[in-house]
Amino acid sequence: MLVLMLSACSGYEVKNLAKSDIDLVADEFIDETRASVRELMVKLYRRNPDQLRVHPGMTISGRMAQLRVHDRRLDFPELGGRQGIDAMNLTFDPAFRGDRVFALVVGLGGMLRQAYGFKPEMFIPDRLNAAALLTSARNVEVLLWKLKNTRKPDGELYLITHEYRGVVDNLSFERLFGKLIILQEMMARIADDSDDRTVTGAVHAMSSVFIPLPL
Repeated sequence: MLVLMLSACSGYEVKNLAKSDIDLVADEFIDETRASVRELMVKLYRRNPDQLRVHPGMTISGRMAQLRVHDRRLDFPELGGRQGIDAMNLTFDPAFRGDRVFALVVGLGGMLRQAYGFKPEMFIPDRLNAAALLTSARNVEVLLWKLKNTRKPDGELYLITHEYRGVVDNLSFERLFGKLIILQEMMARIADDSDDRTVTGAVHAMSSVFIPLPL
């Protein structure tokens, strides 16, 4: 009763009693990564409105609502059920005729969720996978590289981000991707320190291939 009264007065949520300090930090990181992915989606659609028109009548708000409905895994029939890096690869598939922005966002968002074990929030029994978090950071680096360098057979970029018609005119995408990379790297270090061990096998983005996250 005392706990309930104190929590009512202070705004403290009772469920937080089942969370460690690291869990509370992880919750903030999860919220921040999801917000950054949503921000990225808005920016990509504004830069690539043709992708939104793949599905007549679709809006940015509609796409946002689709992401919010799925609390854990992002699984959509229009992408053939592909998730994580499989969905991201559709963005750069010349044969794909769907919405490339949606494929990228679903893939990126799903991979980042996988790095946290598909949990929207953490509790004391949950364990963070430092290697998976670090690998997800490297995959964001790979994604940024692919957006800059992977082109259609006609030489055009699959999605317009930092460059348009050969002119680099927008660095805000790099800043947003950099934020996601730092968030995942920092959470990997926190998770690693909490286990009092060192992540084995350094992961480096040495190619344009996405790396499967360790289980």
